[in-house]
Amino acid sequence: MILLFTATFTILALSSLDQVESSAYDKIVTHSRIRAKNQGPNVCALQQVMGTKKKYFSTCRNWYNKSICGKKAMVLYECCPGYMKLEGKQGCPAVAPIDTVFGTLDLVKAKITQQYSDQSKLREELEGAGSYTMFAPSDDAWEELDPALKASLVSSGNTELYNALHYHMVNKRLLTKDLKNDMTIESMYNKQGLYINHYSNGVVTVNCARIIHGNQVATNGVVHVIDRVISVVSQTIKDVIESNDDLTSLNTAALSSGLLGQLAEPGHYTLFAPTNEAFENLDSDVLERLMSDTTVLQALLKYHLLNSVQCSEAIMAGSVYGTLEGSNIEIGCDGESLTVNGIKMVLKKDIVTSNGVIHLINQVLMPDSAKQVMELIGKSQSIFSDMVSELGLSAAMQSETEYTILAPLNGAFSDETMSMDQRLLKIILENHIVKRKVSLSDLYSGQLLETLGGKLLRVFIYRTAVCIENACMVRGSREGSNGVLHLMRSLIQPPETTIYELLLKDGRFKIFLALMESAGLTDLLKQEGSYTLFAPIDAAFGTLTEEDITLLKSDINALRAILLYHFSNGVFINGGLEGGVTNLLKTIQGNNLQVLSVNNSIHVNSVEVPDFDLMASNGVVHVVKTILYPQDLPVGREDILILLRRLIKYMQLKFVSGYTYREIPLTFIKRTITTHVIEKGPKFKVVIEEPSVTKVTRVIKGEPSITKVTRVIEEDPSITKVTRVIEEDPSITKVTRVIEEDPSITKVTRVIEDPNVKITRVTNGDPSITIIKGVVEGEPGINKVRQVNEGKPSITQVTRLIETHSASSDGEIDAEEEIKRIMGEDVTKVQTFQSGDVRMLQEKDIKQITDAITQGGGPGITTITRVIKPGVQAVETEPGLTTFTRVIKKDPQIISGAPDGETTVTRVVRPEPQIIEGPDFSKIISFKDSPDLLETESERITRIIKEGRYKKRAASRQPQGPRRRVVRRHSRPRQRN
Repeated sequence: MILLFTATFTILALSSLDQVESSAYDKIVTHSRIRAKNQGPNVCALQQVMGTKKKYFSTCRNWYNKSICGKKAMVLYECCPGYMKLEGKQGCPAVAPIDTVFGTLDLVKAKITQQYSDQSKLREELEGAGSYTMFAPSDDAWEELDPALKASLVSSGNTELYNALHYHMVNKRLLTKDLKNDMTIESMYNKQGLYINHYSNGVVTVNCARIIHGNQVATNGVVHVIDRVISVVSQTIKDVIESNDDLTSLNTAALSSGLLGQLAEPGHYTLFAPTNEAFENLDSDVLERLMSDTTVLQALLKYHLLNSVQCSEAIMAGSVYGTLEGSNIEIGCDGESLTVNGIKMVLKKDIVTSNGVIHLINQVLMPDSAKQVMELIGKSQSIFSDMVSELGLSAAMQSETEYTILAPLNGAFSDETMSMDQRLLKIILENHIVKRKVSLSDLYSGQLLETLGGKLLRVFIYRTAVCIENACMVRGSREGSNGVLHLMRSLIQPPETTIYELLLKDGRFKIFLALMESAGLTDLLKQEGSYTLFAPIDAAFGTLTEEDITLLKSDINALRAILLYHFSNGVFINGGLEGGVTNLLKTIQGNNLQVLSVNNSIHVNSVEVPDFDLMASNGVVHVVKTILYPQDLPVGREDILILLRRLIKYMQLKFVSGYTYREIPLTFIKRTITTHVIEKGPKFKVVIEEPSVTKVTRVIKGEPSITKVTRVIEEDPSITKVTRVIEEDPSITKVTRVIEEDPSITKVTRVIEDPNVKITRVTNGDPSITIIKGVVEGEPGINKVRQVNEGKPSITQVTRLIETHSASSDGEIDAEEEIKRIMGEDVTKVQTFQSGDVRMLQEKDIKQITDAITQGGGPGITTITRVIKPGVQAVETEPGLTTFTRVIKKDPQIISGAPDGETTVTRVVRPEPQIIEGPDFSKIISFKDSPDLLETESERITRIIKEGRYKKRAASRQPQGPRRRVVRRHSRPRQRN
């Protein structure tokens, strides 16, 4: 009686401690008690796999499935650990008597262990003082032990058996709650390690042997019954791979990948080790590719390795585990066999090592990261795979190049698609192969993906979907060694036209397009961007008359508000809309559209969309059969209200007398200005765009220069000839723009003077104006005509480029120096700007030069001060830029009063200007081969030039009439109306 009381008290005390901190094993036992509560007190419900002796305290999953490892399981009711039946009583009302560890072995039906303990002289220790934990093999475990091993233990004398049993013992009491996962504890045999795993399903293992009856408390410890005999563990995973003859191929691969060393380090691993036969079953080219790529080979081996110990006895159903490679695999069981990814492949289970466990398998597990992208395609995309192979596209994808495959599901290929010409079909499939590797996490909205066919595909990211053009992805993206596979619901159709071109070609939207034109919104349909348009067909406008259209046009703000309510920024296709809920799309007009997507159909503002996802390069079009109007936007005019009520039937329109539509700024319309520039050496190009003609006639004295005409606008056919004379040291004149209007004033607004001469102003009365923004003295340079815009049509002609003369210190022409410069160096370089043969100056040509010098210029006359010297080339330099600024005609004005010391130069432009043509430069020839001719011609030209200069100087000394001074003044800018 005292013994029974002591045992009861001890169990209750331990039970109370157990409630403070319970383990997964303890929880499973508690659930088993609950399931068997109708069987009486302290009864536990267990499941036994039919046809075997295996019994489990099962999880809820196994209990409700009535199976374990895919095999049917029957329910057993037994006394929970520590309790016993009493005759005539229901359930297990009695507490098992407490005894020493040796005596408890008989109580838990570990009789063979008790026998061997007695035989090996271990009994005295098990009955003596101390605190022990005994992992006692069941009788069935001893029966299943390899007979040869069992015989060697029993027949070799008591020492081996004693050591074997000592290895099952720990020199302290450890209940199941003390046995933590991945724990290593020292056994009583030379402190060799025992490797504990405690799983979430309640299974506790010691060296992968499962505890089938735990926590049987003894006076000097505790006994846990296990389902197998365990042996000393001394090898690492690396040691097993190197020593096992069936794993030589694996050893080679692990060594090549650099992973073998890691398998020797401490850890808790599970290795599914392919045998030599498994490697031999691989295709030779695949095996060669794997062995030649260290990265791929390492990924392959890591896919066989788990960072946790998974003993076979702990697996009661299929579960997913993460590998060191990063992917997941499913480990399950089928009766006595383990399965990997649903396949029976385990040849040998539970090779326990000091850093994990090994299961031998007869197949090589191939992760996605070790596969080529084409090898990722599954059965649901088999049509795409077959067609890619048949059309030669798979051969074009090299293993060293990265790709992304957008593989449509089999259902996307209709009979019409399959009957297409193979050339067209190849183009379609090429647009499902992207030229680079793009994983799901790399995609973003607005991204452009270039395909094998050269198209650019747009990416759209939505709340619940990722779409590429009109096709959206389904779950199942996979990443391979040289690419990524994404699964698509439909075939991708890259757009070819803008929204405007799509609507125009369709033919159902003529009225809508006409109204867009009237509202000034057509550019919105044409410009780049991303828009969603709910486009009403012509039938939506009913019997709209010309008067009705005129009425709509009469209020441009109303018309724009109605039209822009059909537009939303962003591309929203049906697959991107969240199904079953209302999607609010903000329109350009400002109010929201309410879009509902259900069962592959779209409704907008409760209006059905019969045709949707018409893709364009700048958006998507959904077709509607009625005009859409904002629910909360009133109408302020009765005539427009009557018209809109005829067109809009699905809602009631609000009328607010006097309400006016707000003006919508057209900031979303992108304005584009195109400039045409034509440059070709020192020649002049005239680009005619609009119906007007503009010609510029200018004579610039200075070094040979280049004039660029960037843009010329033609108008009406009137002619204006402008002749400019600049007769001073080399200078630069800038004229940036010319616009002719009313009769004008010529004004010099800025003068940069040299020590001798300053030009202040030139004024003439006849209808033309020239404003010289700046006169800058310096080296002769480049003349550029940037732009000429004339209010009235005019013709401007560029006649020639003339170089100014150089003078000696007394004002005379240094004739000899000029002749040397003209005739020296490489005279063959003197050529014209016109085509034709080169010949010598004739007498009449030189006479023209003399007359021009003698007359000293005049109305409409160009003064030639110097012949272009040989060897000089037209070189484009920046400092001498000449541009047209602006000329505005007004009434003639003359302002006088220039400061003393200024030289006033008067310029007259007559209504009918004259142009004196200079010498024909096409007639200049080379003197290089005629020395006598060179000398004769030099003397003749020198004499003529000197005579002309003397006549000019004499004429300039004659008294002239009074001159009017021009004073520079700053006036206020004219206000524009």
